[in-house]
Amino acid sequence: MKYLDLLKEGDRVSEVYLCKSKQQLKTKAGKSYYSLVLQDKSGMIDGKIWELGSGIDHFDSLDYIMIDGDVTSFQGGLQLNIRRVRCAGEGEYIPADYLPVSSRDIKVMYTELIEYIKSFTNPHLKKLATAIFIEDKVLAKTFANHSAAKSVHHGFVGGLLEHTLGIVELCDFLSSKYTLLNRDLLLCAAMLHDIGKIKELSAFPENDYTDAGQLLGHIMIGTEIINDKIRDIKEFPEVLSLELKHCILAHHGELEYGSPKKPALAEAVALSMADNLDAKLETLKECFANAEGTEWLGYNRLFESNIRKTTM
Repeated sequence: MKYLDLLKEGDRVSEVYLCKSKQQLKTKAGKSYYSLVLQDKSGMIDGKIWELGSGIDHFDSLDYIMIDGDVTSFQGGLQLNIRRVRCAGEGEYIPADYLPVSSRDIKVMYTELIEYIKSFTNPHLKKLATAIFIEDKVLAKTFANHSAAKSVHHGFVGGLLEHTLGIVELCDFLSSKYTLLNRDLLLCAAMLHDIGKIKELSAFPENDYTDAGQLLGHIMIGTEIINDKIRDIKEFPEVLSLELKHCILAHHGELEYGSPKKPALAEAVALSMADNLDAKLETLKECFANAEGTEWLGYNRLFESNIRKTTM
């Protein structure tokens, strides 16, 4: 098959893709059309069906669909203008081709995460991290294969693990440079900062917000998961529990970014900055993945700026 990341403006396409989402909208003239998001393991692309007559069979979100269309350019990105569509039949597609997966080996990354846990000297934090990432087999499997986001960054199988490991590595470096940081507290918080996303987002191929995700969000969900695990550990220090949960509650840095608390501890400050750095650089990496040359890519909401690659 021709993966989405290989498409170029002007290509004619006849392929099966996963219909990630489908909306029926109206043009300014009142004419109905479909707005789609199509997905394979290489990424996603917007699709439009302007003519809803002959050749457009019935299909729904999360169906695998055979499309015929043309690749066009719109506002700095590629778009598929679709002429014909039908649901794909059994044997016309392999589901694994449509799930975006981390470019890194998930088992290797998980092993690296476990090695950081083994390096902890604080027995309480070591016991907590062990209970979550080693002893709870169901949670560990879910965490290893989950995404970190619906679309902004690390929105792929293994994305949550890749993002978390990246934060742990950054925080380990920061703790070696700034002696005021409690390494074990900072690294444990880094491991757990997005643990709530295993319940905030559903599994692939849906990878969408759950009721819990919409009503509570991953910060509150994660704090609840941590609190429940701490209750099962005898004589876990109350102050340490508060400090760890504060780091989780403050890891978005600002109230307007969804943090219930602003950072009040050095470890919370370091975690929020490491999280922001990894998220933004991964977002740029994903934006640049399909960009050719150093052309401007248009306005990006996360950066509130028009962005482009550096001239190499």
